[in-house]
Amino acid sequence: MANKMTFSHKAAVEDIITTANRFRWELGENLHDSVMDAIYQDAAGIARRVVTVSGEKPRFDWERTLDRLLTSRVTGFPIMLLLLAVVFWLTIAGANVPSSMLATLLVDTLHPALKGLAANMGMPWWLDGLLIDGMYLAMAWVVSVMLPPMAIFFPLFTLLEDFGYLPRVAFNLDHLFRKAGAHGKQALSMSMGYGCNAAGVIATRIIDSPRERLIAIITNNFALCNGRWPTQILIASLFIGALVPPALAGIVSAAAVVGVTLLGVALTFGISWVLSRTLLKGEPSTFSLELPPYRPPRILQTLYTSLIDRTIFVLWRAVVFALPSGAVIWLVSNIHVGEASIAQHVIQFLDPFGLIIGLNGVILLAYIIAIPANEIVIPTILMLTVMSLGMHDMGAGTGVLFELSEQSAYMAIFGAAGWTTLTGICLMLFSLIHNPCSTTLFTIYKETGSVKWTAVSALLPVVLGLVVCFLVAQVWRMVG
Repeated sequence: MANKMTFSHKAAVEDIITTANRFRWELGENLHDSVMDAIYQDAAGIARRVVTVSGEKPRFDWERTLDRLLTSRVTGFPIMLLLLAVVFWLTIAGANVPSSMLATLLVDTLHPALKGLAANMGMPWWLDGLLIDGMYLAMAWVVSVMLPPMAIFFPLFTLLEDFGYLPRVAFNLDHLFRKAGAHGKQALSMSMGYGCNAAGVIATRIIDSPRERLIAIITNNFALCNGRWPTQILIASLFIGALVPPALAGIVSAAAVVGVTLLGVALTFGISWVLSRTLLKGEPSTFSLELPPYRPPRILQTLYTSLIDRTIFVLWRAVVFALPSGAVIWLVSNIHVGEASIAQHVIQFLDPFGLIIGLNGVILLAYIIAIPANEIVIPTILMLTVMSLGMHDMGAGTGVLFELSEQSAYMAIFGAAGWTTLTGICLMLFSLIHNPCSTTLFTIYKETGSVKWTAVSALLPVVLGLVVCFLVAQVWRMVG
């Protein structure tokens, strides 16, 4: 009897599973949405039957009208892209003046003053160089480049969040992220990543599913953070804009940067899809998103939340990692093994591999020693290039980071180093796809508590970046 009952139970269970699978395929992937739509349609039908409406003209419902506009398949995406473009433009344009002022104060004014103070104190040249030319200058570049964009982007982002618009963004993108095996709320953490990837990683806390949160954390690096914008804009202006007449150079350069940004979005969806079917297999979770009412932003609370909880918190972590990075930059440039510095030996070792993938040894070394902060990549590349070429009339000394004010000066240095349009394109791609900065990696470790997933977050993009650059370089050389 027990065996018969067991066989009967197994048959019943198999029948239930078969029926469930049949319903699953018949109803499709949008079962949850269909159920929710049916619930609201039934509720609306019941309301029409039991609620008596007076003959007066109904009052204009501006919230519902605005929702129809912001969440429509026709108008929702263009409005979302337009608002994001406005936030980017305000961030980049608005940060130029304060960034320049901070650089003037910290680099052009305080740096010479500290050098003079060290000389008056009789400080040894190596200690002077290590502390002031290395650690202080790296910190100064990070603060001057990183602080103004974050101080603009995060308040604007928080204002949109406070107004109630960001849940509408998640609603619009939920279908695309679900197709990629990810969560709709990843749209919010991805958007936050454009200000800073470390903040974007923290923002993944809104995702309840551990599997989908890991996907959001690993792919947040493909959102082009503010530390990488200066590199993108400079290289696009120097190499992409130079391909067209001067009248079109600005538009073409901007289009190139936008194209790289959109490539990052495509990579986010593509890598999310791959992860959800390999390392992080599982069914996409569904969530019922009740759109909150619109409300006027609370300015003071927004400023406090964005400046203290986000900007200063992330900036402090970046400064902590920038200080040792500056020390390493100065040491490898000034410690000699034989007739060449450590940096020159490493550049010579990396150069053959770098040329194969459309880059060079200087760029690869710059990204290795500038892991703590993307903000110091261009100054590091300039310093290493000048040092490796023996251009002693450029810069402020061996191991001293610097930038230039004229594009012609950049082209003179890069041209002397043998840079081509291919070098510029591959640098833009590698800047987008390479490993996260150490601030972001530390944040990933704190959020996941896992060395494994921190390593995956670091290695996956850098390997992908090297492969993409290699393929682009080979195709370019075949076609060219």
